[in-house]
Amino acid sequence: MAVSVQLKNQHLLWRAGFGPAVEQWNDLNKTSPVKLYEALEKASRKEPMPLKVANNFVDGLMNGVDGIRRTEMTQEQRQQMQKQSREDIRNLNLEWLDEMVNSEQQLREKLAFFWHGHFACRNLNSLYQQELLRVIRANALGNFGTLLKEVSRSAAMLAFLNNQQNRKQKPNENFAREVMELFTMGRGNYTEKDIKEAARAFTGWQFKLDGEFIFRANQHDDGPKTVLGRTGNFDGDNILDLLLEQKQTATCISTKMYKFFVNEEVDQEKVKWLADRFYKSGYEIKTILKDIFASDWFYEEKNIGSRVKSPVDLLVGIRRAMPMQIENEDAQLFLQKVLGQILFYPPNVAGWPGGFNWIDSSSLMFRMRIPQLMATKEAFQFKAKSDDDQEMGKAGRMPGRVVQTTIKWEPAIKQLEKTSREQLLSHIASLVWQTDSNKMNKAIVEKFVDASTRERYIQTAIIQLMCTPEYQMC
Repeated sequence: MAVSVQLKNQHLLWRAGFGPAVEQWNDLNKTSPVKLYEALEKASRKEPMPLKVANNFVDGLMNGVDGIRRTEMTQEQRQQMQKQSREDIRNLNLEWLDEMVNSEQQLREKLAFFWHGHFACRNLNSLYQQELLRVIRANALGNFGTLLKEVSRSAAMLAFLNNQQNRKQKPNENFAREVMELFTMGRGNYTEKDIKEAARAFTGWQFKLDGEFIFRANQHDDGPKTVLGRTGNFDGDNILDLLLEQKQTATCISTKMYKFFVNEEVDQEKVKWLADRFYKSGYEIKTILKDIFASDWFYEEKNIGSRVKSPVDLLVGIRRAMPMQIENEDAQLFLQKVLGQILFYPPNVAGWPGGFNWIDSSSLMFRMRIPQLMATKEAFQFKAKSDDDQEMGKAGRMPGRVVQTTIKWEPAIKQLEKTSREQLLSHIASLVWQTDSNKMNKAIVEKFVDASTRERYIQTAIIQLMCTPEYQMC
């Protein structure tokens, strides 16, 4: 297919954001991708407003109680805090989802979403999760080394990877292992001895009840350690610096970013070029982003429409194309659950596998129903795998869930007012699909389109084109 300026800009908006907002449709062919990326980057320079949802009870219980241990809380306090924390995390999920939909800082939120999967962390303390998200969003476009160090000192991550139990003469290797394997160098680029020695360096890295990082010197092993061929009285910061010195860390991060932003099929020459420049920049994230999004090869046909949308990409993209008021916002949590991606509940420390793992026969059929469900308030049933952390109060088959929305069709109707009736379907397809819209079987789609009025034609055409396998790709 010919790669038009419109298609290139849509490609950029899906990869460097969550897809075009309906209000952008008429402008997609009016600027170059390079200038559009510059505008995205400029819009994301502003410091993001932190999302604060931690309930006063949790916040008050956790703050100002330095030294208290969880075992000193009453049973009632623990149960109430756990219940409230789950509710707060649900609220954090929904607030961040709204930010992804509505924020002009699309590049920042998309990068934060990427880092959310890279630094995957499941922690049921809402105060800790809230702070980790603040760290990720604040540093999403900054320096990877700074981001790595702040995440590594966060209470959410230290707790998730058991470093609170990492003490002198009884080291716990979990934190050191995942920092090397998943956050920096990647599996196979270190030895078991490196992990054991690095774990000793992270002894004493702990946090107070309120989530503040604290270094407990009396629990730190201050003896000499040998890691990656270097020997010294290393502490945790020394280990992180040592990992950043390794060119393999730049290669690992560049590979992961290439898969996420460009194509699951990695071009090793491109990754080597990206990694070299990323490393020489001192891990400046904006450097590698510009190298990707301002390059000609990013807009090659083989990279466009090549990725399966993650559940979050899918849900946010639908809301950007069909602005809506959602009366029962919790329904979005159930959609995330059945689709297999709930924000703040990664399956494990490796995060979500992504790619074609999102699709099987049953999930594809459900994904293709979502635009219709949102537009018609149709009830749906599903049966998802049980997970105690993410049951959200209900388990098993959920009958009769309805997504209660009021869709604002006026922006779409206005954006399409100059398109002739004969060209409407083809033009809408070119806007909502990233695959070749020229291959659309117009006759089949129009069987399900209401042609009684121009407005109804536009509304039903958008919905039907979103309820296709083609819309699953970006």
